[in-house]
Amino acid sequence: MTQTVDLNADMGEGFGPWPMGEDAALLETITSANIACGAHAGDWDVMAGTMALATERGVGIGAHPGFPDLQGFGRRRMQMPHDSLRNLVAYQVGAARGMAASVGGTVRHVKLHGALANMASEDAAMAQACYEGALSVDPDVIIMVLAATAQQEAAQALGCRWAAEIFADRAYNDDATLVDRRLPGAVIHDPEEAGARMVEMVQAGAIITASGARIPTPIDTICLHGDTAEAVGIARATRAALEAAGIALGVFPGRR
Repeated sequence: MTQTVDLNADMGEGFGPWPMGEDAALLETITSANIACGAHAGDWDVMAGTMALATERGVGIGAHPGFPDLQGFGRRRMQMPHDSLRNLVAYQVGAARGMAASVGGTVRHVKLHGALANMASEDAAMAQACYEGALSVDPDVIIMVLAATAQQEAAQALGCRWAAEIFADRAYNDDATLVDRRLPGAVIHDPEEAGARMVEMVQAGAIITASGARIPTPIDTICLHGDTAEAVGIARATRAALEAAGIALGVFPGRR
C-alpha cells in the first residue's frame, strides 16, 4: 500500500508593509498551510490574501494561533492561566474561520505556533486547554500535534480528530521535543539533508533524534517552515525526495 503524507508550512506571517517568507512559492509545493491569526504575526489583510491564494490552489487551510507577542514572533514563553489560553486560541481560530469563509475557504485544522506549541508539547494539561479553545469554536476541526509529545496525549484524551506532525528542518531531542533554536544544529539548512531525513523517518514510521534514537510514531504531515532563507528550497527538495521514494503527497484526513 502506498504511503501518503501531507506537507505543511507556516505562512501569512507578514504584517502591514513588512512581508515575510515566500508564501506564493510555497503554496505551489505544499498541501496544507498554517496561517497566522494576528497574535504572533499576520494581520487581517495578510490573512485574507494568504487564505484566498491557498483556496485558489486547493491547499488545506489551518489556523496557526500563537502567543500575543508580535515583537518576539511568538517565540518567547509566556505564563497564562488555562482559562485565558482557551480564550486566546478560540479568539484566533474564530478569526481564521471568519476570514476563510470570506474568501470562499474553510479552516480544516489548527496548529499551535512557536513557544505556545513548545510549551504544550511538554505539558498535556496546557495542550488540552488550548485544544478545548479550538474545539469550542469547531468541534470537527483537526488538531495538528507534535508527534509523540504531550500534545498528542492531550488530543487523544479529548477524542478529537488529530494529525501527527514531524519537522523537516528541525533536530529532535530524545523525548520528541524540538532542540532549542539557540543550540548548534537545531535548525537544518541543507535542502538535500532535510529531504533525505524525511524519507528515512516516513519509511521507518519513527522520529529519528539528534542522538540517533528512534521514536515510533504515526506521521501524517511534515512541517516546512516558511520563515527561513532556505524555505522554498527545502520544501521542493523534500517533496522531490518523497516522490522519488514512492511516497504520495496529499492532505491528511485526520485520525481519532
